[in-house]
Amino acid sequence: MKPASFEYSRPADLDEACALLAADDGARLIAGGQTLVPLMAMRLARPTRLIDIARIPGLAYIRDEGNTIAIGAATKQQAVESDSLVRAKLPLLAKVMPYVGHGATRARGTVGGSLANGDPAAEIVLVAVTLGATLVWRDGGKATEIGTSDFFIGPMVTALPQTACLAEARFPVWPEPRIGVGFHEVNARQSDFAFVSAAAQIALDNEGRCTRAAIGIGAATAVPLRLDTVAKTLQGARFEEAAVRALLRAALAGIEPMADLHASADYRRRVALTLAVRAIADAYQAAATRRA
Repeated sequence: MKPASFEYSRPADLDEACALLAADDGARLIAGGQTLVPLMAMRLARPTRLIDIARIPGLAYIRDEGNTIAIGAATKQQAVESDSLVRAKLPLLAKVMPYVGHGATRARGTVGGSLANGDPAAEIVLVAVTLGATLVWRDGGKATEIGTSDFFIGPMVTALPQTACLAEARFPVWPEPRIGVGFHEVNARQSDFAFVSAAAQIALDNEGRCTRAAIGIGAATAVPLRLDTVAKTLQGARFEEAAVRALLRAALAGIEPMADLHASADYRRRVALTLAVRAIADAYQAAATRRA
């Protein structure tokens, strides 16, 4: 099939893009187009106007701001995957990037597009939730900051207003010298959407005890889960698989996993537990091998 007819605009800046969105309820933003274009080709999406923000100056960057790494919304996923600053200061994001789609889609897909799409199975979304990233959007000439806990509302549903453009994601940088990360996911084929995923970032002291932890579960529920209770309980502890498994089992007991043709709710709960144990174990081990 071919897309339904639409108008095309290429605004000079984000404020112009927001004005175009406000003037047309059927308008949609496009940057990489890796989700929107296939939907249009199948006529599952029929925007009346495409607003191309891919070439807006100053919207693609990876910038060290001390306590955070700021990534522009139009930054290509491939650029993040190969960036030395991301590898050095955002090891969890660097860890998941090879799992984001395929090389060809990462060459066009953007960080902002993934976040704005709000797919609970998206690896970038999971990292943003796990680390507690801050997102920034432009709307009516003003910038608004929002945490990921408030931004993601449901599957493919976010708090981004219809007239707003996502501008930036700010990922916190951990200052601890001994940091390790772990990530695991299950899918039908490599680089397909995950049925369940788990991410962990752990900081250790010189005795091998956890000083800080962040654990997240993706694709299992309507929005990715950040397991703060588990992370807090791990502080001061060495890795013991039985204890970690018990913590995770208690934390996941009350969740409401999704069920679909690919995986049942019970399967997602069980696999989330297993993958989270593995991710935490990997993070502990990786942190232990780093010198303070």
